[in-house]
Amino acid sequence: MDAKERLNALEVALNNETREREFYLKNAERTSNPLGEAMFKQIADEELEHYERLKELSETWAKTERWPETIPLKVKDTIIRDVLKKAIENAAQAGKKDEDDLKAIEVAIDFESKGVAYYEKLRDEVSDRKEKAFFDLLSRIEREHYLSLKEAEEFLTDPQSWYTRVEHPSLDGA
Repeated sequence: MDAKERLNALEVALNNETREREFYLKNAERTSNPLGEAMFKQIADEELEHYERLKELSETWAKTERWPETIPLKVKDTIIRDVLKKAIENAAQAGKKDEDDLKAIEVAIDFESKGVAYYEKLRDEVSDRKEKAFFDLLSRIEREHYLSLKEAEEFLTDPQSWYTRVEHPSLDGA
């Protein structure tokens, strides 16, 4: 991947992160379900951090056409699983299922799966070790968002099955 292709890829990533963040904020504001609101807000915050790191990278790359040596290009690990777990623990207050929440989660699942694939593609097309590590980290965080959204989808559509799977009940014959 040459310098121009890298810069174009970064622009695509910046646009995706912006679009996704706006989507999550809109749905956090729209929903009346505390689980959905907490989840959408957290993912929006994480997408903003991705955007900021990608913006720093893009600006430096545009000037120097190489991976920056001085910009800290690390992002925080996602805490979406913790947010989801806490919200589900308070499920009695979660409110009723909202079909718009489910539609939003389906769209978000699609966003995140495409994000995983995109960052994996970037990771696989670059040769610089730091660059590979950065795009690998972003792909893993997007994958965690994807998995958390799938879990939220399951919880909202079939809470009984979700509880059965998570709590691992067993019959001991006693």
